[in-house]
This record gives sequence, structure tokens and C-alpha cells, in this order.
Amino acid sequence: MSTRAGETLAAISGIGMSEVARPSQKSALTLTVDACLQAIEDAGLDRSRIDGISTYPGIIPDRSGLSEVGVHDIRMALGLQTDWYSGAKETAGQLGAVFNAIAAIAAGFASHVLVFRTITEASARKAQPGATAIGGGAARVGGVHEWTTPFRALSAANWFALYAQRHFHEYGTRPEQMAQIALNARRNAALNPAALYREPLDMAQYMASRMISTPLRLYDCDAPVDASVAVVVSRVEEARNLRNPLIRVEAVGSALHSRDTWYRPQDLTRCADAADMMWSRTSLKPRDVDVAQLYDGFSIHTMLWLEALGFCARGESGPFIEGGQRIALDGELPLNTSGGQLSAGRLHGLGFLHEACVQLWKRGDLRQVKGDPRVAVASAGYGGGFAGCMLVARHD
Repeated sequence: MSTRAGETLAAISGIGMSEVARPSQKSALTLTVDACLQAIEDAGLDRSRIDGISTYPGIIPDRSGLSEVGVHDIRMALGLQTDWYSGAKETAGQLGAVFNAIAAIAAGFASHVLVFRTITEASARKAQPGATAIGGGAARVGGVHEWTTPFRALSAANWFALYAQRHFHEYGTRPEQMAQIALNARRNAALNPAALYREPLDMAQYMASRMISTPLRLYDCDAPVDASVAVVVSRVEEARNLRNPLIRVEAVGSALHSRDTWYRPQDLTRCADAADMMWSRTSLKPRDVDVAQLYDGFSIHTMLWLEALGFCARGESGPFIEGGQRIALDGELPLNTSGGQLSAGRLHGLGFLHEACVQLWKRGDLRQVKGDPRVAVASAGYGGGFAGCMLVARHD
């Protein structure tokens, strides 16, 4: 185990979430203010005590809806006097903003850092059908997309369908197995009043849904929404005296050792550097995890995270989730208990940490996992240069 455990100096002290809509009648700034004020109130803090602010990916002034609100928008809207702030795009996935906040806490730059993620892709797509983050809402694409667009690889669904197809080919994974990620998400979303899609979904409906990019079907793809999520990351000694039971950060994973990118990965079926790093920084093991909130931009993401994090062997996520019993609310590894991005809505990463805290603080109501959950893992992103995970634990 690594002795470099600066993250254990940090804790999650409060969480907040705006309405989740498709689309919302509220502006991106209003959604963000709603989520941030909730998180600050939930922690039992006054705004004057927030001395840091962090977001991913920082403001992107285009029409894609990917990120319309930056740190200074919220700093001024809430009247915050910050000693530290960060809004960075090139991080270890969407949880990178949380990792930056943890680092600021460990370095002594701040005591209470407000972290938020706001996305308004639903409104963007209504205003401009077909608008995506790839094109940035502009008339022309740029960067690597200049090379993928001529081949009609216009969506992340096209790119990650290759991951799924390779997994099917390499390990014999079947559509009926991958379907369990979507079916489990919908069962959980039915118990979540804030979820976007709550109506029943069965295997027949899943199999009959249209193919988006083989082998990914409609229900394998997340649902763009308008929403904002916020958390407050606090110094542990400060968090002990706040409103909620202590949820300490046990370990984070942000490593990238290969030259992998989304488009030129060395191995389409493995991206475990971040997971390996996380487990190296704690004495906890996969068997100690009570609930898992794993990225599901597409169903294949969640399967690959299950393997990377050691909940099953490489190539065995299909058999592991087959039938859905293991990953159900009353299973051995309750998974994506809010409904995830497939059914609750695409909160773009930070929603998984929010739901981990909901479960550890036992606020899940009808979707609350059984027993006394104390350890949760959250992950966001997938693929080289865009993956991060973290382990959090409640200490009463």
C-alpha cells in the first residue's frame, strides 16, 4: 500500500442537486446556484466559510451545453471569497474537479471547497438539433474530430461501440448480458423520484429498441439533460464538527500509464491504471465495497469498470451481471442505485459521487440499499486520459 495518502485529509461534507429536466426552463446559472446552495446548506456551512471552488471542465463558450458555467460565475453569484479555485478540462475524468479540491485541502490552500458540474445538453439539442460536444455547436469540427467525422463516427456511441464489439468478440459477451446494466438502472430509477425515466423496462423492450451503433442499443446510451450537481469537500477535522456523519475520502485513482486515448487505445477491453492506483492507496479491498456507482455513459463502460476495479476478472463482467441479481439493490454489489445516467439522466460523472453519499448517509428512501453501507466506490469517464475513481467511507 502506498504511504502517499493525502486524500484521507479530505471528506465530503455536503451534497446538492438541482432539478433534472429534459429540458429545463431554468438557466444553467440558476441550476448551478440551486445545486451549490443545497450543498452548502447540507454541510451546515455559511457561504462565508467556502474558501475554494472547483469545476470540470471550466466554462466552454459554445452552443453544445457541455459547460456554460465557470468558477467565476458562481464565485460572483454566491459572493464567495475564495483563496483557491480551479476550472480545468484536462483532468482524470469528471471527478478530476474533486481530485483537485482534495489536493487543495491536503496542501492547506482551502478548508471547504465547493465542487460543481453543470450540463445543459438537453436545451442545446432542442435549440440546435444534432448539437453535440464533438462539434462544439460550431459549423465545423476541429482537432481529432477532423479525422473521425469523414467516417461518420460522429458520436461517442460510435467510438465506444468498438469497445463493446471487441469485448463481445474477445470474451463471448452477449447482448442479454449487457442489457442487465440498463435494466438494473431502470429498476432503480423507478424508485428515484428525481430520475428522468421511471417507467418499466424489460428484456423484450431492450432487445426491440433501435440499434444506435452496433452492438449498442438505445437503452445502452445515457440521456442528456439539464442539471447541476455540487458537493462540498472539507478538511476532515472541520467536517467532524459539521452536520453530517463523516464521509472520508479513502483513496483516489487518476493514473494513466499508457498512450491510450479514446480513439487509439492499446487495448479496447482494459483501462485499469486509475483503478490500480486507487487500490494501491488503501488497505480496503473490492470485497469491502458496499455499493458501487460506476460510470454508464454507455452500458459497456460500467462492465469495463467492474473488471478494472476487480469486482470480477477481466472479460467476465458479462457472466458477473447475467440475470441482474448480483447488481440489484439487494444483491452482493448494488450498482448505480439512482438509475445512473442511463435512466436518471446524464449528470456527467459527479452524480455518481452524489449518489454514493446518498447511500452512505442512508437517504435513499425506497432505493436505499439494505444493511449498513459504509464503503462506496464512484467512477467517472472511461478511456485513456479521461478516467478517475474514488473510494469513500462513512465514519460515525
